[in-house]
This record gives sequence, C-alpha cells and structure tokens, in this order.
Amino acid sequence: MRFDKIIPTDRLKPYIKHLVISENANEQAYKVLPSTGIVIGFQYNGQLAVFNNNKENVLDKAGITGLQDSYRVFKNTPSIGTILVFFTEVGMAHFSNTPANELFNQSVSLDNLFDKNKIAEAEEKLANSKTDAERIKTIEHFLLSEIKDRKADQLIVEAVKLIYQSKGAIRIKEVNEKLFISQSPFEKRFRRVVGTSPKKFASIVRFNAVLNNLDKYKTLTEICYENNFFDQAHFIKDFKQYTGDTPENFKRFL
Repeated sequence: MRFDKIIPTDRLKPYIKHLVISENANEQAYKVLPSTGIVIGFQYNGQLAVFNNNKENVLDKAGITGLQDSYRVFKNTPSIGTILVFFTEVGMAHFSNTPANELFNQSVSLDNLFDKNKIAEAEEKLANSKTDAERIKTIEHFLLSEIKDRKADQLIVEAVKLIYQSKGAIRIKEVNEKLFISQSPFEKRFRRVVGTSPKKFASIVRFNAVLNNLDKYKTLTEICYENNFFDQAHFIKDFKQYTGDTPENFKRFL
C-alpha cells in the first residue's frame, strides 16, 4: 500500500494542502476519520465504495467528499489507484459556486459541481497515464481550469486561524467578539465557505488535536485536561462519535 503526498504547483498552494497518490493491491475496508477540509478523489484504477447504514454504495470514479461529523467506512477493490486532492479549510470556495455546507456528510459525484466534459477529459488522460508525474499533471491541469477569480473571505480565514490557535477550544462567542461580527451572519458565511458551523468545525479541530497528541502513556484525565474537555464522559462521547471506538481501545493500536 502506498500513500505518497505531493506538494501542489505554486498557483494551487493557497487553496490545496497537498495531493496524494494512493494505491492498494488488496481489497480492504477502512475507516476515514473526520478532517477539516474537503477532498476530491479520481480513481484511475479500481473502484471505491462507501457504507451507509450498512449498505455498500459504489462511488463514481471522480467524486468529492465534504466535511464529516463522524467516521465513515470505505471499501476498495483490489489494485485500486487514486489521486486525492486535499483542500485547505477555505480552499474549495475558489473552485465552486456551490456552498461548501451542501457537501456536509456527503460523498457525491464530481459532476454535481464541475463540468462533465472536463471531468471526462481528465479521466481519459488518467486512464492513459503511465507515470505519477503524468497523473499529477492531469489533475493539476483540471484544477487550474476551474479556479474562480474571487477574493478570499478574510473574516472567515481569520476565524479559522483563531480556532486553530486554540486547538478548537475557543468559544464561538469569543470568535464573534474578536472579529466584531454578530453570530447569525458569521455562521452563515462560515458554513458557506468552510462546510459546517463554526462550533462543529471547532469540535473537529479539537478532535484532530487529540489524535495528533494521543500518547499511549497518558491517562484519560491528562488528555481531557490538555484538550479542555469538561470531563471524561464528554471526551469519550466525542471520541466515539468521531472514531467509533473508545480512546483506550484506539490507543492500543497506536
């Protein structure tokens, strides 16, 4: 199995964290935990399915997944090959007119957002590509053709920074006060650009902060304290929602 990260071309860097070439020779079912950015995937070999209510749904070869508030289970066929595009928290707004919150908890065909002919062209080029460099060039060309000439919503950019600086522990009321904006218009703008509410986004950021600092030698009390949870019960409830497992069980596999 491989999962190779590639830094995008300079023109795409403000909007895309990285691209990934993912390949797996074996059929496998696996969990994807909530992250803070929207992801596009192009399968150049094999197929991918997602489980919804224990039902397996085969996805289109070119798809997009919005922010999630729980883990999801995917399954790939043998010898799958995928190019993944990981957007920054506000990056998708520069490529599509569709509000990002419409993708919340969704994995849908890419042609719901982008031109079908361009997608078909990219898929054909991927099918004929022989090297990683050719595949990355194809996807970057597709992305570059879809960039919209619009300014970033700087207030939302700053809100995302504040949430990250607090590792997701900041109260949204405090964010409103720091940015001099009332709750309702702020939440509407945030949901449209980022893909979920500020409160939910902060919760996902805090969850990922826990994952990044999960130490098998730390007690649950220490982890709760370091990540500003009220108590262990609240921490365990959030952790199970995002991973489907308890912190103790999860730590055993680190």
